[in-house]
Amino acid sequence: MDSNQKNTVPDINKTVVLNAPIQKVWNTVSTAEGIAAWFMPNDFQPVVGHEFHLQSPFGPSPCKVLEIDEPHRLSFSWDKDGWVVSFTLKELGNKTEFTLVHSGWKQPDATVPKANEEAAVIRDRMNNGWESIVHDRLRQAVEG
Repeated sequence: MDSNQKNTVPDINKTVVLNAPIQKVWNTVSTAEGIAAWFMPNDFQPVVGHEFHLQSPFGPSPCKVLEIDEPHRLSFSWDKDGWVVSFTLKELGNKTEFTLVHSGWKQPDATVPKANEEAAVIRDRMNNGWESIVHDRLRQAVEG
């Protein structure tokens, strides 16, 4: 690990085992309607290179699909500050292990432009948000 990585805010990692088959979870995390049901309104399409927007509390956030490996992995860039969000799905019989990684954080005292707050503050806030989004809202969307 180089010194730059040591000084960056750590990635957010959230893993949950969902009581739903992998294809159902995939359909919920890889379609515009599915993502809107548990995360944010959007115009996502599961096509590498597709540019779309998430309707965040700070206004529309430009995103771009970086990777699609149905039904196991999806990643996209989020906004213009270097964030990457990845979803990894692992089949566990009739259940699915879902892991979210929100990476691309800068130094703790770097300002996140849209929120005009330090990266460490935004990361902590988003870590808490992802906790309820993944463990409550996603679970409800696929198990409900």
